[in-house]
Amino acid sequence: MTQLPIPRGTLTPDRPLDSLTWLRVGGPADWLFQPADLKDLSDFLKALDPAIPVFPMGVGSNLIVRDGGIRGVVIRLGRGFNTIRIDGLRVIAGAAALDAHVARKAAEAGVDLTFLRTIPGAIGGAVRMNAGCYGRYVADHFVSATVVTRGGEVIMLSPDELQFAYRQTALPPDMVIVEAIFDGPSGDPEALAATMDDQLAKRDASQPTKDRTAGSTFRNPAGYSSTGAADDTMDLKAWKVIDDAGMRGATLGGAVMNTMHPNFLTNAGGATAADLENLGEEVRRKVFQNAGIQLEWEIMRVGEPDPDNKKE
Repeated sequence: MTQLPIPRGTLTPDRPLDSLTWLRVGGPADWLFQPADLKDLSDFLKALDPAIPVFPMGVGSNLIVRDGGIRGVVIRLGRGFNTIRIDGLRVIAGAAALDAHVARKAAEAGVDLTFLRTIPGAIGGAVRMNAGCYGRYVADHFVSATVVTRGGEVIMLSPDELQFAYRQTALPPDMVIVEAIFDGPSGDPEALAATMDDQLAKRDASQPTKDRTAGSTFRNPAGYSSTGAADDTMDLKAWKVIDDAGMRGATLGGAVMNTMHPNFLTNAGGATAADLENLGEEVRRKVFQNAGIQLEWEIMRVGEPDPDNKKE
């Protein structure tokens, strides 16, 4: 295996990734790098052979890692990248800070970022995917992000440079977000806490929060506003077209389209990444046959198929 730079953080060869994803599937990364701090990350990427691919991975909440694993270096930020600071109505959050923690900390300080409370995952992924809920999106509150390029340069990016769109940005896949800054409206801490409690109750009543899922599987198929943002009040929802196609409860191996909410692809026990992805593709085929709608994946799928599994 190619010689890699020696960092101060942790560099682990052939690291299985299944335990690091919410769906609990996935083969090994050639290398898993957990940097000690920003300088460690920057120095490592500067010294790393440019031919070696890099994949920044968050908490694995919106991810299928294929059974053959990921070639190159997977970068996972941990302690040192999860701080949350409040300065007036400005919230500065490390990329590894959980969305829910940022929402709570902000609310305690009288800043309304409550829409983040029920979004699974961490801030880095929320920025990269322009996460949103209840009609509010990261793009609505984003000020800037500090990132590390593939070549190890630390730079700051503006909203225009990220080019926010529905569930996506223009951020290169090998660029590592390390911190983001948001502005939120002011609010009463008790009222904000009550809002988040209400959001959690509604989520738990309508979504399979105790099952092994990766959040919403497919993007809602319509409802773009003139600004390019998505309208959460749109009538056409992914779960509805999946249900209408008869795919609620559909199974493949250990994978199932959740009976409580059919837009939640679920590892019901023993599923492989291939089971999950292939069931998702079958759902897309059935929905297209039934409604002429081409569903788009919201879950990110990365890595290589298992070379021993010809069905992938």
